[in-house]
Amino acid sequence: MADEVSYTPDEVAKILKVTRYTVYEMIKRGDLVAYRIGRNMRIDSAALENYKKKFQGKKLIGPVFTRPQSESSFDSRNELILCGQEGVLDILTRHLEYQVQNVRFLRHYAGSMEGLMALYNGTANIAAAHLWDGDSDEYNIPYVRRFLPGQRPIIINLVYRMEGFYVAPGNPKEIMEWSDLTKSNVRLINRERGSGARVLLDEKLCQLDIDPCQIVGYEKEEMSDLAVASSIARGEADAGLGTEQAAMHVKNVDFVPLQKERYDLVLLRQDLEKSHFQEIISILRSKTFQQEVAGIDGYDISKMGDIIAEI
Repeated sequence: MADEVSYTPDEVAKILKVTRYTVYEMIKRGDLVAYRIGRNMRIDSAALENYKKKFQGKKLIGPVFTRPQSESSFDSRNELILCGQEGVLDILTRHLEYQVQNVRFLRHYAGSMEGLMALYNGTANIAAAHLWDGDSDEYNIPYVRRFLPGQRPIIINLVYRMEGFYVAPGNPKEIMEWSDLTKSNVRLINRERGSGARVLLDEKLCQLDIDPCQIVGYEKEEMSDLAVASSIARGEADAGLGTEQAAMHVKNVDFVPLQKERYDLVLLRQDLEKSHFQEIISILRSKTFQQEVAGIDGYDISKMGDIIAEI
């Protein structure tokens, strides 16, 4: 049967006539659902058909982009690369493309730590982050200081959102707090290392002195919140961590709120005076943009556009 066929990322790339790097980015941001068998990744034919039906004839907002680590830095006067997986970044990119001429805007669907490293290495000029530090109970500032030494970064708020557990409908295994992940009948599906959700989980486990080896499925990873929620919906795991907003897009998944998180944009002070960076702040503070984001459930825009810290 057709729905029993599965493909490798390389095979999907040939079918869609894109590069395999583009396929990995599609998986990362949750557009294409994939799963792992050992070290190998697979995409069911049904998932591929669902993707084609959903996106057929639609223009992608913010081109998918992956810059090799060996490639030289870009010219930030006419090119802006924005790292992050949050859907609000797609809306921001669309507004920028409409309002700013002669600048190429590219999206790199990277996790929080990977985005900060790209900013430090000069392969991106804005990184989105939601990294919680257990020692200070603070988001992003401690990590920006560590990952961008001597770079004079500025942190600007995008949104606040709720992070929590994805569970089966009705939460039959009563997964309500972090320690519940150690129950022998609970299987976790994790996020990849360096993502904000993974950092939050690991910091909480460290605070509670919980050895990850006590958690069934801790080593199993997915590369987006939507993929984690989909795994729960399919019964492949009992709990996963992600945002409330992503849970709203997956059937047969309940959400257990755990922590409100701050999702910020990080850029370098030397770029702030450039006109298209000023346009970003202007868009973030505009009623038009804020009303569009406020119309989507799961986001708190009360601090949108505020400068959180200058380091």
